[in-house]
Amino acid sequence: MVTALLPPAMVVLVMWIVLGFDQVFHLDLARFGILPRDPNGLRGVVFAPFLHGGVDHLLNNSIPLLILGWFTVYFYPKASGRVVLVSCLATGLWVWTVGRESYHIGASGIVYALAGFVFFSGLFRRRIALMAVSLIVVFLYGSLWWGALPIQPDVSWESHLFGGIVGSLMAWFYRKVPPAHVPPPRSDLPEEEDDGEHILGGGDPGDEHVPPSVPPSGNAGGFYDPERTSSTWNGFVNRASTRFTPGLLRAALPGWKARTLSAAQALIIESRVSLNS
Repeated sequence: MVTALLPPAMVVLVMWIVLGFDQVFHLDLARFGILPRDPNGLRGVVFAPFLHGGVDHLLNNSIPLLILGWFTVYFYPKASGRVVLVSCLATGLWVWTVGRESYHIGASGIVYALAGFVFFSGLFRRRIALMAVSLIVVFLYGSLWWGALPIQPDVSWESHLFGGIVGSLMAWFYRKVPPAHVPPPRSDLPEEEDDGEHILGGGDPGDEHVPPSVPPSGNAGGFYDPERTSSTWNGFVNRASTRFTPGLLRAALPGWKARTLSAAQALIIESRVSLNS
């Protein structure tokens, strides 16, 4: 769980280091932001997420990046890297194509992309745990979507809007990637076999549900029922040794049972002939 927090924490740390150098040495790094439809402004697609206008600007992005980044890495480790990379590049290119002619800086586009991805991933997968995470995102950052509207002129609402759209599309695109730390749905579990439909090993299909005949022991214990086992078995053998013929046995019992009892009868008759002789 703590390990999933390391990647977003390292990214946020780099942002604070860049801001520190910018503030201390007056580097005016905002000129490396996204400038729409200007060839030099394309470099901002890569640099803009690490550039901020001040401490308040970066602080407002740091906490959402840590929380949403942790959710993404923890629950969707197989897709987290691709989601962040595609969200950064696609949002930046979209802003460069249709954005206002101004320098667009900040990581808010990635924040909106992660919020859209985590929220819709829980809905698309229909897992209770992931839907609970989606509700947490709504509770914490539901007001973020007001930033996707052109209300404040000094806010890059284009980055917010396009970031949210890209994140939502990524949630749909990776909806079949299995999440981590979430139990699979019950429909994914294999169905249990019905023990009552097993076929005896080595027997014919007609031998289903027929237990083998086993002579009862003299000390059967509490599970021994004389009326259903001992008396039936003893009477059957006594009659088989005197009245049953091999033809009747084969007609009465299917498969290997008839052959087994016929052989037993032949042995009994042979032993009596040997004793009489």
